[in-house]
Amino acid sequence: MKSNNSDMVKANIHISNINRLLKRVKSDIPINFIWSNNKGLIITSNKVAATYNLNIIEKYVKNLNDINHSNIMSPRFP
Repeated sequence: MKSNNSDMVKANIHISNINRLLKRVKSDIPINFIWSNNKGLIITSNKVAATYNLNIIEKYVKNLNDINHSNIMSPRFP
C-alpha cells in the first residue's frame, strides 16, 4: 500500500510539472492522468494535443533521472 501511495504522489507531481511546462508555452492542453507499467507510459488529456505539446512532454520525460533513456520512444497519438 505504501508504494502505491508514493507512486500516486509521483504521478501527481509529474502531471503538475508537465501542465506547468505546457502553460508556459501558452498551451491550453491539461494533462489529466499518467499511467505506467513495464511496457510503456500513457499520458491522457481531454483535449487533442498538437505535435509541439508532445515534444514538450517528451523533453520532460527525457530529463527525468529515474528512467532508462535508451528505451524512450517518441510520443505518438493513438
